Amino acid sequence: MPYPEQRGNKWRVRWNTGKKNPETGRWIYDSQGGFDTREEAIAYGLDRESDIRNDRYVSKRDGAILMREYCRTWQQTIRVGHLRKRNIESYIRLYIEPRWGDTAVADIRPSAYRAWELWLEDQPNIGDRYRGEILLVFSMMMDDAVADGLRASSPVQKKRRRGVYKKKPRERKRPMAIEDVHQLACNALAFWGFPGFVYVWTAAMTGMRPAELYGLRREYCHPNWPASDPLDDVTEADRRERHADDLERYGPSTMPALRVQYQHQRLEGTGPAGLYPPKYESRRTLVIPSFLAELLELLLASHESEWVFTSINGGPLINANFTYHYWRKFADGRDAVDEFERVRLGQKQTVDSRRPVPALPAVAAWKGKRQYLMRHGHKEWLDEDFEHGRVAVESRMGHEVAGVEGLYSNVTPSMEKGIAAALQARWEAFVVALAEGWEPPSSPTPLPVDLAEWMKLQVKAARAKSS
Repeated sequence: MPYPEQRGNKWRVRWNTGKKNPETGRWIYDSQGGFDTREEAIAYGLDRESDIRNDRYVSKRDGAILMREYCRTWQQTIRVGHLRKRNIESYIRLYIEPRWGDTAVADIRPSAYRAWELWLEDQPNIGDRYRGEILLVFSMMMDDAVADGLRASSPVQKKRRRGVYKKKPRERKRPMAIEDVHQLACNALAFWGFPGFVYVWTAAMTGMRPAELYGLRREYCHPNWPASDPLDDVTEADRRERHADDLERYGPSTMPALRVQYQHQRLEGTGPAGLYPPKYESRRTLVIPSFLAELLELLLASHESEWVFTSINGGPLINANFTYHYWRKFADGRDAVDEFERVRLGQKQTVDSRRPVPALPAVAAWKGKRQYLMRHGHKEWLDEDFEHGRVAVESRMGHEVAGVEGLYSNVTPSMEKGIAAALQARWEAFVVALAEGWEPPSSPTPLPVDLAEWMKLQVKAARAKSS
């Protein structure tokens, strides 16, 4: 029963929250004042007691926790991958805490949330996908605040249908033409060297994510793998059983393949780089066409680095801003640079380039496009050429097929041989149509093979197979 009390010309009501102080063992009471009559105060108290009985009540003490404090606590309760954790911390630090940090958890109203949602939409530096991630994290926090008893309900209305309908924009993509991939590879050869040439073809023929390519180590690459598998990924529970199966199934004399075991990433934006499991724990084996197997053999024989794809100066690619310093240069094209200007000790200087590079033609289909679309293009090729079922295709992409189809299906050696054969056939159809007398562009570093002669052998073998 609530307890009404008169305070001057007004009434206040107190009620038992049903909780005890853990230190004193006494009941905890909440109160509310400002009522004109005793009856209004009692009615309010009865409503609160009803909320307590039906587990809808949020005490003033609990709901008064500031979002700044709750943000710190909430981040300690989530278990996600390292990149996801880094992104969530960024969303909270840059957008959620600055807006809501001084607001009590229980005081966030749906109208205030909607106003913030519209404000985010108006910011020119926040794209649709990024904004969606910010709002998703905030929604998760509010759902957990309800479960923690800090709010009666979430201010985020999940099934709200109001306002002008907006169709979600989709990135415009063109079918990936192998001729464009070849031009990218040639540009990479001229700008980067032989590692760049092989990198582009590996990305197109495997669909690996960029960070997986950066973290591909020689012991996980053809022709060394699977015999050289160090079994050093302690997070892979069945690695020894998997390795025994790999030795029977893959290898230079059976099916050339490489293993996606890690991605090379930084836990913090500027912190030390490390090897982490691939996105969504998508460790997988990728069979490769025979022409790519030859290129990888030549590449590994040309250097002694632990990384398959080394940077221009021979170091790991994770240390380079790959998108800006590599991809944009050979995808968008660039002019020849013999001299460049710089400012040193406050003085402008014109100096000779330490690494002159010839002019590179822009690849029209890839100008301004992101490198990740090459992974999309690989999926297109598989869908066009391969007829052994989507489970084999999705597994190659590092995806899991949901439901009964994914549970009962399995990728067989016959399916993998079909994938490798389809990719090799696409390559052979391209080289047969290649102009006579093709000459590769000059490379800034010595090549481990005469590429022009190597390509002639590829053309000869393709024509012999087709005749």
